[in-house]
Amino acid sequence: MRIFVAGQSGQVACSLREFAAEQVDSGLVLHTGGRPYFDLTAPASVKSALDQFEPDIVINAAAYTAVDGAESDEDGAFAVNAAGTETLAQAAAALGVPLLHISTDYVFDGTKDSPYVENDPTRPTGVYGRSKLRGEILALEANPKTAIFRTAWVYSPFGKNFLKTMLKLAESRDELGVVADQVGNPTYAPDIAAALMSVAQTITQSGWQENFGGIFHLVGMGEASWHGFAEQIFSAGAKRGYPRPTVNAISTADYPTPATRPANSRLNCDKLATTFGVRLPDWRESTETCVNRLFDDSELG
Repeated sequence: MRIFVAGQSGQVACSLREFAAEQVDSGLVLHTGGRPYFDLTAPASVKSALDQFEPDIVINAAAYTAVDGAESDEDGAFAVNAAGTETLAQAAAALGVPLLHISTDYVFDGTKDSPYVENDPTRPTGVYGRSKLRGEILALEANPKTAIFRTAWVYSPFGKNFLKTMLKLAESRDELGVVADQVGNPTYAPDIAAALMSVAQTITQSGWQENFGGIFHLVGMGEASWHGFAEQIFSAGAKRGYPRPTVNAISTADYPTPATRPANSRLNCDKLATTFGVRLPDWRESTETCVNRLFDDSELG
């Protein structure tokens, strides 16, 4: 199985590359593409990279993810998340191969009082969400073999994310405030990678089926507020002797940002489980896994 991953340094791309490196003698060949030689805003580079690699499946893990920055850089966000996604979908379609595209909870406005399902109305409130929603639409139009996976609250040992920020703050702060009125599903990037690889294997083994296409939700099981997520992070760190600050619950109004965050980011993943037999682990379990790995890798302690 040959998989081309658009994206090189993001959390999911790094997790996919690591997953592939651990599959010794599996026949899996995975290649990640990033700037400068591979650029979603440069169609010729996209076509050239895919034509040379000849993938069986393409995964789009590349995105403009600066949620607040997008509010003042709409052209930049749409160039990558919308037009760039369309370019990649077209290139995959030209080769007749499926595209697995990662999207976001930000396509919703967060006003629903229960977890979102895939066919709920999309009402993004900011530029980032609008750009990602446009990317979903364009990908599905450009390549009939497209599966979209909306995820949320992604963290990992790689790059910058909420978990690593909280642990960094614990080194210097005895007390901090964290938003408690936004609820979602913390999702571990290596779990996303494992799920995508399972989906890819199913598609490769059975051949593309119509029900493989469309939109799926892919997040960690269970739910939390940002405040609850922080408490779990510090609890896991304390087990390894790390400082545990007091976490005060604050409201969204107490922590204003340029982009509006959905109050409810919870996503229902039943469709993913029914179609592909995939469910991610509980977020609490994966949070401990991530924190322990940071200690084991000597990034903490």
